[in-house]
Amino acid sequence: MRQTVSADEFETAYDTYSAAVYRLALVYLGQRADAEDVTQEVFVRLLCRAPAFTGEGHKKRWLLRVTANLCRDQLRGLWRKQVAVLEDTLPAAPAEEREALDAVMALPEQYKLPIHLYYYEGYSVAEIAEVLKLGQSAVKMRLKRGRELLKIELEGSH
Repeated sequence: MRQTVSADEFETAYDTYSAAVYRLALVYLGQRADAEDVTQEVFVRLLCRAPAFTGEGHKKRWLLRVTANLCRDQLRGLWRKQVAVLEDTLPAAPAEEREALDAVMALPEQYKLPIHLYYYEGYSVAEIAEVLKLGQSAVKMRLKRGRELLKIELEGSH
């Protein structure tokens, strides 16, 4: 069942979750402009198509699931394959953090997303499984393999 989101509820949801939605979109898509577009669309969908939420945790998971789905759709889109990609950098961070973040961003998508959600967003394996529509064992394996790839990359850069 769909619910109507009041202006106050929308504003609270935006203030609380827009940064997490944007970061996930940026990890998926790698470009700020695309991440901003997806973030906007996610919150438009919150206004227009929100289900009846059973709690704040449910709302956050719904927003991140919608984000992931919109990013996947955008990556599959024909127009994306036909445009030239401009170099887009992340905000400045200390060199050590930047090196680790660059290594995470360079991972294949299947490892990058679980690593980001687990370490940067603080999600549990069960929550990541729900957001990415995977089994918990698949999430654990992707985290393990992602950490192994990161270790190789970070040790090789020193």
